[in-house]
Amino acid sequence: MAISKDLAARFPNDFLFGVATAAYQIEGAANEDGRKPSIWDAFSKMPGRVYKGHSGDVACDHYHRWESDLDLIRSLGVDAYRFSIAWPRILPDGRGQVNEKGLDFYDRLIDGMVARGLKVFPTLYHWDLPLTLAGYGGWTARNTAEAFAEYAEIVVRRLGDRMDALATINEPWCICHLSHLYGVHAPGEKSPAAFAAAIHTLNLAHGLGVEAARSVRPDLPMGIVINAHSVYPASGSPVDQGAAERAFEFHNGLFFSPLFEGSYPAEVLEAYGEMMPIEDGDLQTINQPLDWWGLNYYTPLRVKDDGSADTLYPRAEVVPPKPGPDLTDIGWEIYETGLSDLMKGLYERYSLPPMFITENGACYNDEPVDGAIGDTRRIDYLDKHFRAVADARDAGVPVKGYFLWSLMDNYEWAEGYKMRFGIVHVDYDTQVRTLKDSALWYRNLISEHVSAR
Repeated sequence: MAISKDLAARFPNDFLFGVATAAYQIEGAANEDGRKPSIWDAFSKMPGRVYKGHSGDVACDHYHRWESDLDLIRSLGVDAYRFSIAWPRILPDGRGQVNEKGLDFYDRLIDGMVARGLKVFPTLYHWDLPLTLAGYGGWTARNTAEAFAEYAEIVVRRLGDRMDALATINEPWCICHLSHLYGVHAPGEKSPAAFAAAIHTLNLAHGLGVEAARSVRPDLPMGIVINAHSVYPASGSPVDQGAAERAFEFHNGLFFSPLFEGSYPAEVLEAYGEMMPIEDGDLQTINQPLDWWGLNYYTPLRVKDDGSADTLYPRAEVVPPKPGPDLTDIGWEIYETGLSDLMKGLYERYSLPPMFITENGACYNDEPVDGAIGDTRRIDYLDKHFRAVADARDAGVPVKGYFLWSLMDNYEWAEGYKMRFGIVHVDYDTQVRTLKDSALWYRNLISEHVSAR
């Protein structure tokens, strides 16, 4: 399993290598120590929503196995660990009474990371909205943004002294588009009005959350994690190029423009503005100066013009990838150039702070053979994407680190446990963890990088 020394040498000495997870996907212990249900606990129990009705009730049992999991992370030689904090563990009803046992868990976890020399990169919200807040409108209701700010302050007051960087929200596109417009993720709505309201509430929550965190610890490096889309027209025709530009604004500009410019894209406002609960001063609140931001990237988006009269903005039809060898097991096209193109393009469009790749990885469902998992396709994917990151860095993009998704196989949301993104295999019956060949490859890459310093 040779690692090209030239690849390791393309990254500077202070480049961070890490792994990433999320609370609902790995923790389990859904009903322990005061935690109450999230929208995903409810959604996963609804027939037909999640593959075979799988839930995160047990997941990878990380809540009980966190010490050995941290040892596993340390054994890979990584510099940092990106994880999320479960809002329903801290404030089981979303607001009000604080659950000290929930804070105690993350206290122990973070202390364990510090003791092992791992940098601490938490995310406040990775989709597990307390179910009680859904009863008041969830992300369509302005008071959820206010509740998020209260939650942020509580977490930073207790845990912020040991954090190296904090993200407010993970993948707003999934929370808004996938969950409120397309109905694929919790709460499963298919409503343009709910979608429009969620967009603004979520952006506002981010701004209020940054203010709240900085009110407690002004020096804490604050950011947000965005799964920006690398958008390509299906052809060189003017109509398809126009569709690609509209799709970019609809999928990316809805977040980048208010966060970094203090305004929404004009065409998006024309289409959805009346349904967005914008109040005076909101855009100034959203437009907080950030210390960093995170990009999650897996696959490109290809679109063609949809000229149907009744089609909602952005009037861009997604062109599915052609079947073939360059799809991962979840059906996503492999196109590493999309990552470097996207990184460079975003810095051309917006004034952005330094960035991290906060998620990148591939779904391959290889199972153990004689105790080993030879996931050579994942290794190839990672090698290509690391080179794409290096290409963007060489072009001037200030990328400071890379967090591989994911540390271990886990609950893959609507796909349940069917899809495996981990570099560590998890036997869900026994909870045995087994390093895949990709984990050994990653460890070797990091080792080469260290030795080249």
